[in-house]
Amino acid sequence: MLNVGNPIIDALVFIFPAYCANAVPVIFGGGRRLDGGRLFADGKPILGSNKTVRGFVSGLVVGTLVGFAMSLLNIGYSVLLGFVVSLGALSGDLGEAFVKRRLGFVPGAAFPVADQLDFVVGALVFSLIVSPPSLLVAGVVVIVTPPIHLLTNFLAYHMGVKKEPW
Repeated sequence: MLNVGNPIIDALVFIFPAYCANAVPVIFGGGRRLDGGRLFADGKPILGSNKTVRGFVSGLVVGTLVGFAMSLLNIGYSVLLGFVVSLGALSGDLGEAFVKRRLGFVPGAAFPVADQLDFVVGALVFSLIVSPPSLLVAGVVVIVTPPIHLLTNFLAYHMGVKKEPW
């Protein structure tokens, strides 16, 4: 894995496919719901209307392709790591959506901190099976992601790509 000696750069390089996997469903999502519209035992949607097959698949494909492109740059990144962190990011987001539905949040409602870190936690956990980051890199990812996430969502909202600014 890339180690330029700057923990911020190393962290951003490590998590970049996950950032892409998390962002792409906003652009390419829509269509059939992942939960098929089914309800959980509590009578609430399993995931909600914003979690779609097309969003999940597009996020996984783009995140993996970003990992592939990074592997071509010979920076110590592998296609497998790109796939795993992308799958982890998407799974983390789905896990948070499941929790939000249980707590009664409507799809798209803000859930501060969890909204900014759900995908990162998933990506970091899934990366453990392929290429775990150092504790420093993981810590930096957790610290720098919330402001980056908030800024990109705010910009996407003002560009008309997102319905909510968070």
